[in-house]
Amino acid sequence: MNHLPRPAGEGLRTRIFQVIFESDTRSAKGFDIALIVAILASVLVVMLESIVSLRAEHSALFFWLEWGFTIAFTLELAVRLYCLERPIQYLKSFYGMVDLVAVLPTWLALIVPGAQTLVMVRLLRTLRIFRVLRLMEFVGEGRLLVGALQRSSHQIFLFLFTVFMLVTILAAIIYLIEPYSAGFTSIPRAIYWAIVTLTTVGYGDIVPVTPLGQAISVMVMLIGYSIIAVPTGIFSAEVIRSIRADRYSDEACPGCGHDRHEQRAKYCLVCGTWLDEHSPDPNLSEEEQAAWWEAHTDEGNGSPPKGGH
Repeated sequence: MNHLPRPAGEGLRTRIFQVIFESDTRSAKGFDIALIVAILASVLVVMLESIVSLRAEHSALFFWLEWGFTIAFTLELAVRLYCLERPIQYLKSFYGMVDLVAVLPTWLALIVPGAQTLVMVRLLRTLRIFRVLRLMEFVGEGRLLVGALQRSSHQIFLFLFTVFMLVTILAAIIYLIEPYSAGFTSIPRAIYWAIVTLTTVGYGDIVPVTPLGQAISVMVMLIGYSIIAVPTGIFSAEVIRSIRADRYSDEACPGCGHDRHEQRAKYCLVCGTWLDEHSPDPNLSEEEQAAWWEAHTDEGNGSPPKGGH
């Protein structure tokens, strides 16, 4: 279960928390924008550094830019942990691990000795591109997509398992049919061919040579076209369901029972009944509103109902 981060206490830590983890103030929005720009700039540096000619010509510039971004992101992570009530719990979360992975490679390069380890250090430094995952934190729609993917994970897993069984069966059949010289030297090799054919990629490095094998290839390609949209449909259905859940309320109208109202709707779309059960219709007369409050007090003790105004 995911727990939302909470500030460590009142005062400075709470103010820092509001700037870093919230986005309803001007300073918080400014921080988010600055962090997004820094993330995109750091990823751009990683991409440019991967070009051999640019790395040879501007290696010193890339070096100082990388250390500048590393120090900035390290300080940002330290401030995040400082203002949280449970910093270790944040480090165990998805974004906490991304923060850690984004800054560790450069610091590890300082303590990994020996020229023989330079290749490994370069591989570790490529992990800096994971900073782009932090951009998901600033997009509300990203959370909706992640939630839809989680809810549809069981259906997608069942679909992938079924496809894997189908691929294994077809691979076993084609392995028995095709000669060794055609490239089908083992069932795992045939599974590779079946996956490539089912996804309609068709590398062409392994091709059936017998008429029966070619007929099976045609069948596999047609199956691939017919099922390739299944996981997309499952995921799309969950996204639509999430959008409807965010936009519409499940509470039924007290007048007609209609239950598909927008979250901010005040009156029923069908019969026009006032929907807020915790307050009277403002269009009622003062006497009618007073009678409503009297009828809805808690056990006649004169207090308004829970949630009332």
